[in-house]
Amino acid sequence: MQIRLGLPKGSLQQSTFEILHRAGYHISVGSRSYYPSIDDPEIEPVLMRAQEIPRYVGAGALDAGLTGMDWILETEADVVQVCDLVYSKASQRPARWVVAVGQDSSIQRPEDLRGKRIATEIVNVTKKYLAAKGVEAEVEFSWGATEVKVPELVDAIVELTETGASLAANNLRILDTVLETNTKLIASRQAWADAARRGKIERLSVLLQGALLGQQKVGLKMNVERANLSAVLGLLPALRQPTVSPLTNEGWVAIETVIDERQARELIPELRRAGAEGIVEYPLNKVIP
Repeated sequence: MQIRLGLPKGSLQQSTFEILHRAGYHISVGSRSYYPSIDDPEIEPVLMRAQEIPRYVGAGALDAGLTGMDWILETEADVVQVCDLVYSKASQRPARWVVAVGQDSSIQRPEDLRGKRIATEIVNVTKKYLAAKGVEAEVEFSWGATEVKVPELVDAIVELTETGASLAANNLRILDTVLETNTKLIASRQAWADAARRGKIERLSVLLQGALLGQQKVGLKMNVERANLSAVLGLLPALRQPTVSPLTNEGWVAIETVIDERQARELIPELRRAGAEGIVEYPLNKVIP
């Protein structure tokens, strides 16, 4: 049994390979190849544009794939959405498709787009957005470099952004959010109906979600005198209760827990003041709730 797995080529490729590596897969690809090698004989990876993956998964040519919610909606592909994987090319947060206009544009709200020309890669999604607002406008497909088309060629664009920095650099102003999107693991209906292939896809889902959660967490170990135990435990958040183990010195215990990485820099000095000693912070590859 082998599953054909579509992986996004381009901006998401590097971050996707990093997530797979953290999940336990060793994957590599030549500069001109579309068929990466992976150390799992049950997976046959194929590199292609994220925009195309839902269509090929929906048609059954691929058993599963990693793509964005935006492209699932844009292609109207009939696929099984297995799980959310919230990461993008530069961060661990969803990206947004936004309506943007020139800084000096008279367009101040979505309703002002009536009768205007809009360029975007997600034509179908944009048309549905406008229809929901009762706005009729001309929506044209953009092959790229969309930001430079305002205002000389079009009145507005619908473009993907994570921070908005690129839009601001091109003298554009965000008018509204059309869609928030994130990466998803999807499967074909045929593969999902097959017990063996579904099992493989579900195992992959668990590992990928664990790898993403592991990126956000760190482990903490420390030794604490029993007299200070309550004060230290009162500071510690955890997925569950922290693990407390007795040490050979009867007056001391060892504590181990998992916390959000961003909490560590504030928490560690507080733990030290509360009496914790020998504090060790360590990275996590995967966290499986």
